[in-house]
Amino acid sequence: MFRISLCGFVSIAWICTSLVFAADNHPKPVGYKTATNISYRDSDDTLILRQCRLDVYYPEHAKDTAAIVWFHGGGLTGGKREIPDSLKEKGVIVVGVDYRLSPHVKVADCIDDAAAAVAWTFNHIEQYGGSRQKVFVSGHSAGGYLTSMIGLAKNGSRHIKLTRTRSPA
Repeated sequence: MFRISLCGFVSIAWICTSLVFAADNHPKPVGYKTATNISYRDSDDTLILRQCRLDVYYPEHAKDTAAIVWFHGGGLTGGKREIPDSLKEKGVIVVGVDYRLSPHVKVADCIDDAAAAVAWTFNHIEQYGGSRQKVFVSGHSAGGYLTSMIGLAKNGSRHIKLTRTRSPA
């Protein structure tokens, strides 16, 4: 037989009431805008002009906001720029990037495009209410590979200068 004490009953009632009120206190969704089809590389090359594009998804009243540069997956042979639903309306800026794909270019060119997109973000994110101090890179599958390769480049990239920090410990 199941018995519940008065203290246990009051505790359960208090927890349930707290959850109901907490659900009502969630912040209201932030309005977002999207700047689309922005070229992040200057070139006469038609492939660069066509594929090296990005979209910026940003809160309307962003100020000093973190930004995520997002690279799509597709094995470096397919895919297209996107703003993943899981990153939307989280209070951050998301930069969705397209890059040139194999077999039209070598893998090193894909990495170079990714570095150029990150450099563009550092140079322009403040126009969208972002902070240069809060730029993060991420991606799915091949996009994750590109983010790793940018970070592993021996001396950074010709597009961006990597700063190495040390732990205070």
